[in-house]
Amino acid sequence: MSYFEIIMLACFGISWPFSIWKSIKTRNVSGKSPAFLAIIMIGYVNGIMHKVCYSMDWVIALYIANLLMVAFDLFLYYRYSGSRMILSVDESSKGLEKLLK
Repeated sequence: MSYFEIIMLACFGISWPFSIWKSIKTRNVSGKSPAFLAIIMIGYVNGIMHKVCYSMDWVIALYIANLLMVAFDLFLYYRYSGSRMILSVDESSKGLEKLLK
């Protein structure tokens, strides 16, 4: 168990709820990158695998909590980016209807 590892995971663990809350509150995910979130998730999965294979301790709970928060943030990205695309298509079709009249 490393105190530096615990501090790093705690700092990330404190920051993810802010990102999630902002996405839920505004329903706007612009500026978020699904590739970045996926890479972060891969890092957490590898951290969990290291804990399972080499140094199992309670810190694995921090990895799992962070992984779940990032996965939820990624879910919100796809949920809200899809609805934004539908709205923009609806708006453009209404504008097209007005032009055709």
